[in-house]
Amino acid sequence: MFKIGDKVVYPMHGAGVIEAIEEKEVLGEKRQYYILRLPVGDMKVMIPINNGEGVGLREVIDSEGVKEVLQILRQQSSAMSPNWNRRYRANLEKIKSGNVFEVAEVVRNLIKRDREKGLSSGERKMLENARQILISELVLATELEEDKAQSMLDGAFA
Repeated sequence: MFKIGDKVVYPMHGAGVIEAIEEKEVLGEKRQYYILRLPVGDMKVMIPINNGEGVGLREVIDSEGVKEVLQILRQQSSAMSPNWNRRYRANLEKIKSGNVFEVAEVVRNLIKRDREKGLSSGERKMLENARQILISELVLATELEEDKAQSMLDGAFA
């Protein structure tokens, strides 16, 4: 169980800080919720405590994890299906996993594909979403400002 002040990642949404743990009644059922503030996009999310593990809630990576993410971003892109539909579904699964290293792979592969062949509008939107998820975690893991975390990510491709 997490506590107030913990930095966590909520898959598909990004990293945030648990601001509170509150009991709320939703649909006639009282439950305890984590109140998660996501700094990128300035959003608040309520996550039922008993669903935390089920939805993939996890701690933010440490400095070693940040180094590994940057290393993944610098690597060659991995083999992707030429079929955009299969590629899209595979990338979506990686993002949904909540695994920061898989999200980094998606960002790397889509940025490199965009430079080589361009992206469809769906893949462009996916890239932007994956970038935001990755940046939100880098912001909390490194305690940098959002623009500095973006520069760090972009610097890996320079």
